[in-house]
Amino acid sequence: MVAPQETAVSRERRLVETFVELADTLVEDFDVVEFFSSLTERVVQLGIASEAGILLVDEAGDLQYVAASHERAHLLELFQVQNQEGPCQDCFTTGAPVSADDLAAAGDRWPLFAPRAVSAGFLSVQAVPLRLRGAVLGAFNLFLSDTGGIDRDTEAVVQAMADVATIGLLQQRELDRAHAVEGQLQRALQTRIGIEQAKGIISERMGIEMDAAFELLRSFSRNHNRKLHDSARDIVTGALATGNLT
Repeated sequence: MVAPQETAVSRERRLVETFVELADTLVEDFDVVEFFSSLTERVVQLGIASEAGILLVDEAGDLQYVAASHERAHLLELFQVQNQEGPCQDCFTTGAPVSADDLAAAGDRWPLFAPRAVSAGFLSVQAVPLRLRGAVLGAFNLFLSDTGGIDRDTEAVVQAMADVATIGLLQQRELDRAHAVEGQLQRALQTRIGIEQAKGIISERMGIEMDAAFELLRSFSRNHNRKLHDSARDIVTGALATGNLT
């Protein structure tokens, strides 16, 4: 049996490795969607959340889906965007963390989102803002299968991850900050659309789930040292056959 102290040390080590990995990703011309997808997966692997998702604001000032750890979280994030209701929406509006320790009792707060989340198997939720000097660029959403949410120390860790992600969005700016933020976010959202199209094509042609389709596309990109959005574009245009992904 692993001692509690050893477990704590192991978790701390994984946290450090996660921050190092995030920092290593902040290189010139990094893949925004890959970066955010990795971030959502890391919080799940660390046991912080059951699933996670990220929404970013577009040039029109509306939240849009960018990344999720799994398809259930993906669908819930899209549901928030379509109905403009939920923790990410509130988090973006207020610029402050938003939580619900018991989603089954949050129907008055989110009459559409809360029952949908519960039916998907989630009982609590936590959202933290992607922010820089008062400007809120989006929200990082954690879905949990148990009631109770996360504690303050864990929330601080997640907020630190979100802050690193925000730095990643802004570190390539060449013009003034406002123009760079708008351009980078818009490119991320456009890239996401192409990836979703590619996922659908792969899923249909290979008869696999959307999660598996995305993992196949990403594995191919990594193994061939290609950007995720380049591989997705080639799938959509037909330059890359789905059969060549395996």
